[in-house]
Amino acid sequence: MTASTHGETHLAFLTTGPIQENAVLVWGPQRLGFLIDPGDEAPRILAWIRQLGVSVQAILLTHAHFDHIGAVQPLREALGVPVYLHPGGADLYRLGAASAARWNLPFVQPDAADHPLSAGQQLQAGGLILTVRDLPGHAPGHVVFVGEGFAVVGDTLFAGSVGRTDLPGGDHALLVSGIRRELLSLPDELALYPGHGGPTTVGRERASNPFLRG
Repeated sequence: MTASTHGETHLAFLTTGPIQENAVLVWGPQRLGFLIDPGDEAPRILAWIRQLGVSVQAILLTHAHFDHIGAVQPLREALGVPVYLHPGGADLYRLGAASAARWNLPFVQPDAADHPLSAGQQLQAGGLILTVRDLPGHAPGHVVFVGEGFAVVGDTLFAGSVGRTDLPGGDHALLVSGIRRELLSLPDELALYPGHGGPTTVGRERASNPFLRG
C-alpha cells in the first residue's frame, strides 16, 4: 500500500491481482471517501478499507476493462454502496467475464452500474470533492477524477508512458489529445495516480514523457 496527503485529502492505493492494477481509496477530513477501480482481491481491499477506517460512499470507475472491475460486485455488496460508470463504458463492463476468460482468470461479473458519470460532474463525500473529466482513447467512456492537488487517471497516462490503444475502442490520437487537454492543462505540481505502476506529476510527464513530445 502507498499513501499520500494533499491538503485535507488523503489518498492510498493498493496493487491487486495478476495484472497488478491499483485500487485507489481517497477520503477527506471526516474519513468519508470513494473507492476507485477495485480490480481484484475483494477480501484484501475490504480489510484495507477497514484498517484505514474510511467510510466509502460509492465505488467510482475510470473505465470498464476487466482488470479494473473484478472486485466491484462483492465490494458493493459488502459496503452497501452504489457504483458509478460512464455510459460509454457499459458495453465493456458487460463483457468483463468474457474478457477475463481470455486470460483464463477467475472473475465475478458485476451487476449494472447504479449511476452514470459525465464530464464536469462533481462527486462529494463530506469535504472531499472530485470532478469528472472525459478522457477516452484507451477505452470508451474512460474518465479521470480530479481533486485538490491530485488526479486519479486510470489507464490514460503513466510515468513515462500512455495507455495502450490496440484494444477494441482504442484510439491513440484521441488519447493523446485528451491527455493534453484534460491533464497537461493542470498545474505542474499536481500528482497523478495511474491504474498501474507508481504515481507521477503533470510537470514530470510534460517534460519527459516521450509520447507527449512535440
